Parts: sequence; structure tokens; C-alpha cells
Amino acid sequence: MYSRKSHRFPYLLSLSGLLFFALLYSCGRPKAGPSGFADENFSDKLSNLLPAPDTITPGKIQGVNDALRQVYQADEYQPIWIKENYSSNAAAEKLIAELEEMRWDGIDPDTYRLDYIRNLKTKLDTTKKNSLADAISFDTSLTRCYLTASRFLLLGAVKPRKADSLWYHVNDTVWMATDELLNSGGAYPSLDKYRSQLPTYQLLRNEYKRFYTLQSDSSYLNAKFNVQQTGQNDSITRLSAHYIIQAELPWLEIVPNDTISNAAQLILAYQHYKSLRLTRRLDSTTIADLVTSPETYMRRLSANMERIRWMQRETGETYIVVNVPLMELYLRKDGTNVMHKRVIVGKKARQTPSLFANMTNVVINPPWGVPPTILKNDVLPGIQKSGRQYLAKKGLKVYDHDGKAVNVSNITAKNYRRYTYKQAPGVDNSLGYVKFNMPNKWDIYLHDTPHREDFPKRDRALSSGCVRVHEPQEMALYILNVLEDRKVYTQGRLDTIISTHKTKWEGLKHKIPVFITYLTAFEDSTGTHVLFPTDIYNRDEKLMALMN
Repeated sequence: MYSRKSHRFPYLLSLSGLLFFALLYSCGRPKAGPSGFADENFSDKLSNLLPAPDTITPGKIQGVNDALRQVYQADEYQPIWIKENYSSNAAAEKLIAELEEMRWDGIDPDTYRLDYIRNLKTKLDTTKKNSLADAISFDTSLTRCYLTASRFLLLGAVKPRKADSLWYHVNDTVWMATDELLNSGGAYPSLDKYRSQLPTYQLLRNEYKRFYTLQSDSSYLNAKFNVQQTGQNDSITRLSAHYIIQAELPWLEIVPNDTISNAAQLILAYQHYKSLRLTRRLDSTTIADLVTSPETYMRRLSANMERIRWMQRETGETYIVVNVPLMELYLRKDGTNVMHKRVIVGKKARQTPSLFANMTNVVINPPWGVPPTILKNDVLPGIQKSGRQYLAKKGLKVYDHDGKAVNVSNITAKNYRRYTYKQAPGVDNSLGYVKFNMPNKWDIYLHDTPHREDFPKRDRALSSGCVRVHEPQEMALYILNVLEDRKVYTQGRLDTIISTHKTKWEGLKHKIPVFITYLTAFEDSTGTHVLFPTDIYNRDEKLMALMN
């Protein structure tokens, strides 16, 4: 959160000093704005042009127009970006340069009318007697740009739920750019402080810059043209494909070996980073991906930077991030990936939502209570078709509100919601042997599974919404022993508890933030290169259209 208390007079003044300031301001002396420059003509003219800001409803997100008026009213309509003779000051130069750099955040600098602002700046800086109208236009234009850019970087350009109905992250910051401008103490309050500090954001920003450069690389573009024209088996196609791969993945190091050729290694690495089937060949899918334009990648990177802007800015020193399209989990401590797991996420019909919650406990031998969606779509049809046989096969028992067992013959499509359906701990329990509880209103959590054969699969969008974790016992032991500093859990002790089929709850003294998110551009396990996971729920196009 960027907030700073306003301290107009940082030192205690004597009574005579206070009287002096009161007299000074009562006499109508213009107050110096953040630039340190005061001009009565400027303030008189601007105060007539800008009406007082609207009253802001508590809790309402302030708009740029209100913020613009608030900034100038708070400093008695004095200039921010100009100095004597109405020429531009150093802060104006820095802001213009930073607005140009907004290109790498996925926004066209022309949005800020920079050509108009630069021309006006040149006119103010080179004319001996500048017009008041030009000075006001320049100053208010830059203030509007600062407020607009800071809001974009902090909160994003699109309302999250408009683009993704299953996005439940809440940005945990407050936009206080007006406070930053008013209390900068004469120093330029850089826009960079509004950018997400998540390492992923800077990585995607750098990748955007690289593809921006590639769109002007004629050799790279010619290679794409050749691949598109010549087909799969032509020697020109192979040479051009290798050129594209090395341009898009310039950090690749090929180590010659006897089992796979250098060319096949290149293609395999490319297929991995673009989430393609690992065939080691220039198949039709790989060819189609090779001819993808750099502009397409830039749009995708821009969309994912926008998603990160929607997220919380503070992660803490230890946290878990689950990237749904990548179908992988990272447990991070002090900026390092201490654990990296494959996960199974929701199928397209039962998508895993994007949300934040704190892990509060680890459950060994968890029982399973059937959630409403699975109850309606799976359990009820199973009961209607096979009755007791279905319940016995699934290990389910049905209870009324008093905890008494219910005869399956009494369950109908009209009354099935009255009952509770539970599965006792055991080998076939749907949650497996370990559950990681993270209370949230969507009842999404991390857990083991009896279907461990699914983890080697490339497509792991197979669950009913929750996240199944590969080798969860290893993660449980790390959390309980290392993060909780208990040093009492061994694999042997865990096996003994599991063999009892009795539920054991282990509360966490140090709650672990869990970020389940949807990013189709994300870092690899080294944290240094960008992967492009498949857009498994087809959410990119809608977001990119809204951003345009």
C-alpha cells in the first residue's frame, strides 16, 4: 500500500512562528506547489478552470478526474511540472521518460498523447515569454498522465470479473497517487513504485521488450515466412525453424550426446516452453506455433501482466503459487523454489477458480464430504442408476441432520440435498492420504488423490475444481518439519498414522499464503525464462479484446 502521512510543517514552531505563517497566508501569498514554484496568475486561472472535486464516497475508488482536481486544490492550484518562466522542470523530464517506458507494460505510449506533450515542452523551454494557457495545458496534462499511469500500473486497465468470472483475487493496495504527488518533498515520485513486485511481472515485462525488438528483425521474420511457405520436411524449413527457435530461446545451450541430435534437442526445448506435445519433430502443430507473430506473443504477455496487476502485491517470505494453465505448483521460501510439483486442476466443465487463501492446517487421513456440484452431477445420477452398489463402490455413507444413517431407497431427486454424504479415510478416499486446508468460501483446497497415475499425463485438467498435488506427503513433511520447525515428523511416523485410517489434524502456527492463479505466460522452474502454457479454459481472447 502506498500511503504517506501529510507533514506540511515537519518542525515544531514557536507561537510567534505560527502567527507569522498565519499572517503570511492570510495576506494571499501564493503557496508553492510540489515543484517548489508558486505563481499567482497560474493559480487564479487554473482555479477558475478546475471546479472543486466531488465529495468521495468512503470506500469508493477515486477517479482520475476527481484526483486531478484534488491535487491542485490541495496546493492552491500551483504548478507541479514547471518552474520559472513556465519552462519544464526536471520532474517533467523524468515523467515523460517513464511514460515512454510504459510500452513494456503493454500500453501504447500514444495513449498519453506524448507527441503533444513533447511539442508543448519544447515550446515552453525555448520561448522567452510563454503563454499562461500553454503552461496550464502542459502541467495539467502531465498530472493527468501521472495519475492515469499510476492507476493502470497499480490496479490494471480492466475490471477482473468482467474478463474472468472465476477470478477472486483482490488487489490489496490503495491508489494514493495524489498523496504521493503532494508529499514528495520536491523529489519525483517514480511510477515504478506502482508496479507489481512479483518476480513474474518483471520477467514478463522483459520478455515483452524482447519480442518488441524481434518484430523489427528482418531475418527472424523471413525465417517465419519461409516456414509458413515451405512445409514440414524441406531443408529450408528446418534451417528456418532452428533460426526461429534460437531467436525466441536465445539462452538455450545444446549439449551433444548420442541419444538425441542437436536439432531434436532444439525442437524438444521449443515444444516444452510453448507447451506443445513433445514429439521432437517439426510436426504440423509445432510448425503452426513457429509462425506465430511476435505481436501475438506481446498481446499475450500484456494480458498476463494485467492479471498480475489484479493480484495481491504482498506474498510474504513463504508462499505457494499454483498456476492452473501450467498445472504446476511452486512452494517458495525467501525467493527460492524449495518445492516444485505437478498438479491436477479442474476440467473445463468444472474449472478451478483463481483465488487467494491461507493454508491453516494439514490433515492426515482426511474424510471427504461430497460438495454440492459433485453431489448433483455425479452422486445423484449414480444413486439413481445403481443405488447401494454405487455408494458401496465409492465408499460413501449417507447421514441425516442428526447424524443417523439413511437408507438409500429413501433418497430421491427432490430430497437428496437434505442429507450429508461422507467417505471415510482409506486407500480409496477421494482426497488420498493428505489434505492441505485453506479455508475459503469456494471450498477449494490442495490434496492427495488415489488416481496418482494421472500425474505423468500432459493434460491434467481432470478434477472437479480442487487441486490434486503430486507427492503430497513430501510437501506435508517439509511444511511440518521445516516451516513449522517441529522436526518430529518422519516418513515412518507419517506411514504409521496413515495405516491407522484415523484422521489427524496438524494446525499450522505459520499460515502459508496460497495463490491459485491463471497465467498463460509464466516463469520456468529456474525463474529466469518464460513458458507459454496452453490456455486451457480459453480465457485469453476475451481479456485481450477488452484490453484493446
